[in-house]
Formats: sequence, C-alpha cells, structure tokens
Amino acid sequence: MKNDKETIDWAILHDDRWQLYVAKTEKGLCYVGSPGQTYEELESWLQKRFPDARLIENEKALTPYLKELQEYFEGTRQTFSLPTDIKGTPFQQEIWAALNQIPYGKTCSYSDIAQIIQRPAAVRAVGTAIGANPVLITVPCHRVIGKNGNITGYRGGTEMKLYLLHLEAKMKV
Repeated sequence: MKNDKETIDWAILHDDRWQLYVAKTEKGLCYVGSPGQTYEELESWLQKRFPDARLIENEKALTPYLKELQEYFEGTRQTFSLPTDIKGTPFQQEIWAALNQIPYGKTCSYSDIAQIIQRPAAVRAVGTAIGANPVLITVPCHRVIGKNGNITGYRGGTEMKLYLLHLEAKMKV
C-alpha cells in the first residue's frame, strides 16, 4: 500500500532570545510558532490544518527558511523570498495579503487594514484574521497596532511584538 500522506517538515529556529518551531510543506512555509511553544502545540495546530499529514523533524529541509528568519533577526533581511503554503478562509487570505503590503519599519492599524480590503466596518474580523496568521514574522502581523498607537495582542506575545517593531525601526534604511 502506497503512503500518500503529505509530509510536513519541521525544525526549531534557535535565536538568542527564543526558540521558534518552523514548519513547511512541499509547497512552502506553513508555520512559524510563538516563543515558549511546545511540540504538542505545533502538532495540534498542524493537525487542524493538515489532518492527513505526517510531521517529520528535518532541519536540512528547513535550512533556507531558518536562514532567512535568522537574517531578519540580525537586521540584514527586510523581506522574505521563499514560498509559503498557508491555509485559511478567503477572508483570512485577503487579510494576510494586505499584511504583506505593510513596508518594513512601518505600522498600520486594524482599521487601516479594513480600509485596504475595502471593508471599513470589518475591524474586529480583521483582528481575528490577523490573530490566525500561521506564519509569524514572514507575514508581518506584528506591524499592526491599535488605532491610538497602542501595542495590541500578538500570537507571539507582546514582548516579541515590541522587539520586532524596535528591530525594524532601528534597522530601517
């Protein structure tokens, strides 16, 4: 019997500040986890989105992705070039595409994103979709702040969000 289960490769990005689980399908990056996350949380998340997939630890397969993330943390990379394979509703996909339009070192509000997608009344739904972003950092949801300039929720935690915003403000060309 042929094993036709999709394989999802995963590895851990070891940074000075935190460890992040990173996973990819054959199509591209599908997950960047939060600091302090456990393997069980990664497994649970992936089971919901890729129910028939096998998880395989494979640092070699993730090396190009880990390298780009490390370069970002070092301040030598502002954009990501490798493909993603992120699953979501059409609305979520629209929001995540809008997030990719926010330039490095800039921020915008949830209502700005709602305006970009031409649904100004959908601010709460925008926030929910942003919170469901499976690839932290590479789809830059950390660049979204409250309309009043306050730092708002972030799947990676407020400490990580502040760090990323400061990193980008400091490294801006």
